[in-house]
Amino acid sequence: MVRRIEDNTKSKAGMARNIVVVGGGPAAVFAAIEAKRRDGAATVTLLTEEDCEPYEKPPLSKAVLLGKARPEDAPIAGRGGLAAHGVVLVRNARCTAIDRTAREAVTPAGRFSYDRLVIASGSVMRELPPLPPGAPRVHYLRTAAQARALADALATCKHLLVVGAGLIGLEVAASAAERNIEVTVLEVAPRIMGRVCDEDTSARIQQEHQRHGVEIVLAAEIVQVTRQLDGQIAIETADNELYVGDHVVIGAGVRPDDALAAAAGLRVADGIVVDAQCRTSDPAIFAAGDCTRFPGPAGLVRLENWRHAQEHGAIAGRNAAGADDSYAAVPSFWSEQYDLYIQGVGWPEPGVERVRRPLAGKGTLMLELKDGTIRYAVGINAQRELAAVRRLIERKIPVAAAALADPTQPLNAMLKARA
Repeated sequence: MVRRIEDNTKSKAGMARNIVVVGGGPAAVFAAIEAKRRDGAATVTLLTEEDCEPYEKPPLSKAVLLGKARPEDAPIAGRGGLAAHGVVLVRNARCTAIDRTAREAVTPAGRFSYDRLVIASGSVMRELPPLPPGAPRVHYLRTAAQARALADALATCKHLLVVGAGLIGLEVAASAAERNIEVTVLEVAPRIMGRVCDEDTSARIQQEHQRHGVEIVLAAEIVQVTRQLDGQIAIETADNELYVGDHVVIGAGVRPDDALAAAAGLRVADGIVVDAQCRTSDPAIFAAGDCTRFPGPAGLVRLENWRHAQEHGAIAGRNAAGADDSYAAVPSFWSEQYDLYIQGVGWPEPGVERVRRPLAGKGTLMLELKDGTIRYAVGINAQRELAAVRRLIERKIPVAAAALADPTQPLNAMLKARA
């Protein structure tokens, strides 16, 4: 299939833009929707490699594994799908190359001509060579098919090994524990969720896992993997401990899926390099989401979370359709483990002052301050507080550490006092 447009502006020959979006996650979907919203006359086409409407990924490690939901129950574009937004969805269309001279995206389904292209290819799971994808009883969790396969495996699993104590690994561990499966988590770092949590918050999350019977082994360096005669997998660590499980889930993080852009000659540096308007080194090509490296407060950065993908994709889509918006969102993430809603907001920085605000029950809130303003915060069951904290960060409102540590002083009042 080839769609050719002679010019990308309506003013020449009255022709509409032809915008192609590559990807199947929130960055791609919101790029396509916002491009069409910005320019209703444009033809917007989304190329996805899967055989379905793009779906939300967060439920894969939680509700889908617990049998409470199916991936298709949560389409990113809403119940009517992309068609309801005027976007053409092409399935089974993995983009294998970009012909920048002809301005065509090459797929097994054909070649798609573009005036503006948005790459939102996302990220891919980091693989462990001793436990490769596709090996019997080895699971990576990125797609609906992988989630279904893992859910089926858990039906007969008695002991699950999880490699990695990041968000995905711990969410899988929690889901398995709720299914009364014995779980052992092996983490190479000295504590869990070290990239996003302070030591105290990390310890509280670990205690909740242990309360549900999950064994968490820290500083666990894998040195050997063997298979037992009954098919079980045995993992030996550097301290000569042996852990045996019926199945293994790998949650060793992700890396940007920037191979397509690199092959096309775009600037890549552990992610597709874009400016604040999501433009790549080719002015006709934009990129957004997990696959990119973009300007942050202290230089080029990468983010891997749903909200960033959504907001970054929306900027890329609007700009591909003629806008000139800049991306300056305050990042955030969330994770659900048992009855804990873990959430972070802002940019972690070195040299900060940490303040803990007491909350009721299992709730906790840690805030990081620098030069009198909040830069980052992470909490457990602190949704209301973090909503106010987000606004304090966005508006750069000066706050006193003593006031933040005092739960009798409402955070919303700090916003109003500034106003």
